[in-house]
Amino acid sequence: MKCGRFEIIPFVEQKFMLDGGTMFGVVPRKIWGKLMPPDENNLIKMETNLFLVRAGGKNILLDTGLGDCITPSEKKIYAAFGETTIESSLKQFGLNPEDIDYVILTHLHTDHAAGAVKNDNGQIVPRFTNAKYIVQKIEWNDAIHPNERTAAVYIVDRLLVMQNAGQLELVDGDAEVLPGIKVTRTGGHTPGHQAVEMTSDGQTVVYYADIVPSQYHIRIPYVAAVDLDPLTTMAVKRILVERLLHDNMAIAFDHDTEIKIGRLEDKEGKILVNKIE
Repeated sequence: MKCGRFEIIPFVEQKFMLDGGTMFGVVPRKIWGKLMPPDENNLIKMETNLFLVRAGGKNILLDTGLGDCITPSEKKIYAAFGETTIESSLKQFGLNPEDIDYVILTHLHTDHAAGAVKNDNGQIVPRFTNAKYIVQKIEWNDAIHPNERTAAVYIVDRLLVMQNAGQLELVDGDAEVLPGIKVTRTGGHTPGHQAVEMTSDGQTVVYYADIVPSQYHIRIPYVAAVDLDPLTTMAVKRILVERLLHDNMAIAFDHDTEIKIGRLEDKEGKILVNKIE
């Protein structure tokens, strides 16, 4: 889609499945099951949606998905199937990995950051050799010092590849990456989780990643059980939903299987998400 002078192109990096209760937290299955019907193992279909942003002559990638370096154990956890499309999709857009100038990682969980690296003849190296990887400082510190709860989603050896290559750029709070493109630390999902806001010629598209992973998570209490600070997630969403409604902004979803970018509509007190092609 066009956002003023920017172009934002969504694509599915990989398909996977997660426990429905994990994705909806305290919301009963009787409710969320009508929105995203689970299989016999209580798993719901999800996708790693990535977003290529063309702005000011630069190519920016928002998150990197699961990639192709995850272990068999990780593949089982995410019930991932198929192959990563990260490089084949970029090729369809006329790009190679070395053409990416910035990779903005909203956080460093495996399903958002594992695709940042690749296996090169048995050695794990950065996939995007000319890119700066933008990460919140708090997120980085938490990720390379995981605890018993986070160790399964923060894989230190893979993450350190970005730092060792000299491509890691840490930011502390809100920061402008390029004119019209800024990151803002949200917290909530993780203490260092960040969102991306893109504004050009009076138009704005936001990407709040796992704060609002699907169209159904627009509802304030619909917060994933894995969020480390759900009350912060809810507080961020309250403000975000008001902005989306009153400022006519669009929002990109990281895991929705139907809507990649949408716009909110208040229809008789019920908030709906309309798909933007």
